[in-house]
Amino acid sequence: MDTDALKTSVLVAQLGSFAAAARALNLDPSSVSRTVAAVEEKLGLRLFQRTTRRLTLTEEGEIYLRRIAPLLEELDSAHDLAGGARDAPSGTLKLTASVAFTQECIVPLLREFHALYPDLTLELLASDANIDLLAESVDLAVRLAPAPAGDLISTRLLQTRYRVCASPDYLETHGPIETPSDLERIPCLRPALPGFRSRWLFRQPGKAPFGVPISGRLLISSGLALRQAALDGHGPALLADWLIARDLAEGRLVDVFPAYDSTATEFDTGAWALYPSRTFLPRKVRVTIDFLRERLPRAAAVPGR
Repeated sequence: MDTDALKTSVLVAQLGSFAAAARALNLDPSSVSRTVAAVEEKLGLRLFQRTTRRLTLTEEGEIYLRRIAPLLEELDSAHDLAGGARDAPSGTLKLTASVAFTQECIVPLLREFHALYPDLTLELLASDANIDLLAESVDLAVRLAPAPAGDLISTRLLQTRYRVCASPDYLETHGPIETPSDLERIPCLRPALPGFRSRWLFRQPGKAPFGVPISGRLLISSGLALRQAALDGHGPALLADWLIARDLAEGRLVDVFPAYDSTATEFDTGAWALYPSRTFLPRKVRVTIDFLRERLPRAAAVPGR
């Protein structure tokens, strides 16, 4: 059985349509449909139920494709290991991440990345919008969120935490903030994001989480600008640890509630690598994911990098 044809079938199952798989592979949908039909003919079973409106896996198709997907991934990994330095990754890799994460965590790693992979050109798309990977031919995205949902494959690169921080000048002028409930009476710097602007969550070990209503006249959509406003003494802000690690270490910001975990949505959040499919994962994407998974925890900690 042609492994590329099997990979195409798995990709169709992962993305949910011939059209989506065709976009990922830069092929015509009819070509993808014919490939899957040929696989079904050789297997002697129907993998998908087709109607004019939707494509669904058959019971047999779900069992078969679920079993072979990790085998195909192992074949690709074995090929990469066998190739080694002889097949050094090359070409252009398009990577998207938020503006703040690109600047704070990815750019500091570029010298080491290019030293390891001199034949690989990296195109960084720094954007706070969720770019459509398939439509824009993007190889890899780094997204900051709880576990992502949807058709894309995700791998956690970094565990993230949020801290409520303020500048020493602000705390000296306005007095100490002793408990999270004190924030109800203090104008806060609010992220202009759904779920972040009206309530923050707190918890301590062994205790139930609780929410605190937040208000304030300044809402900012940029993480970098929000950090700068906190540094300039405009009030307390909820900021990601990778964004403020150096500021905390050097005393420019103070963790207001070090005994508490803080968040706005969920406590278990992270930086995730998202990509269309494991079964057609180019080596340039594999090595980049491995590099980021290994180096990002050090870069996010910042002091000494």
